[in-house]
Amino acid sequence: MRIFFVVALLFFFASGEAQTYEIGGFVGGANNIGDIGRTNFILPSGPAFGGLFKWNKSKRYAWRAHVIYGTFTADDSKSGLPSRQQRGFRIKNSVLEASAGLEFNFVEYNLHKLGPAFTPYLYTGLTYFRYDFKYFDAAQLQEIPGNQRDGSFAIPMTVGFKARISQALILGGEIGARYTFTDNLDASNPEGSNFEQFRFGNIFSDDWYVFSGITLTYTFGRKPCMDCFE
Repeated sequence: MRIFFVVALLFFFASGEAQTYEIGGFVGGANNIGDIGRTNFILPSGPAFGGLFKWNKSKRYAWRAHVIYGTFTADDSKSGLPSRQQRGFRIKNSVLEASAGLEFNFVEYNLHKLGPAFTPYLYTGLTYFRYDFKYFDAAQLQEIPGNQRDGSFAIPMTVGFKARISQALILGGEIGARYTFTDNLDASNPEGSNFEQFRFGNIFSDDWYVFSGITLTYTFGRKPCMDCFE
């Protein structure tokens, strides 16, 4: 993951000379949507934090790369479904993701002019993440010796807003759901022939996880020609 992020940064720095860049951090919470616990779309059950980089290619879009780490807890006792409450499963897992893609601004967002700069935005791209491989056996949560990690891809769908709070600082807030290509974030569908007996829940529906929080970025880079932003 570190190599992925470093390569992305080098690519962005080397690709242009007259654009605005942003670098900063993300802090917030994480939750999952799966076969254990609550089904709320936005209800963080653990912390999340990370770093991000943006290359504002124009007033309408920016290329973006980020790395975010978060933990979540899925607890049947807090579910509104009686069947889950009776089952009583509980799992805590962590997610480390690296993502790259496009951030689209709803209104023109020009950091090279004095005064307010505000816009809602959408972000999507491609995400790769790592998580702990676990499974349930006789209602007891099991882990592979050595804390085995597994990996998968996801499609991020993020909505947010960002606003300039000083000449060089941008404050934002976002909610991002990730549709994953695994059904085992909550240990309900471990892959492999040796684990078929431990599967439960809807094995035909993959899991989701959500990061929601705030971002703070610092802007830098040479001012481009006015024709590029007009």
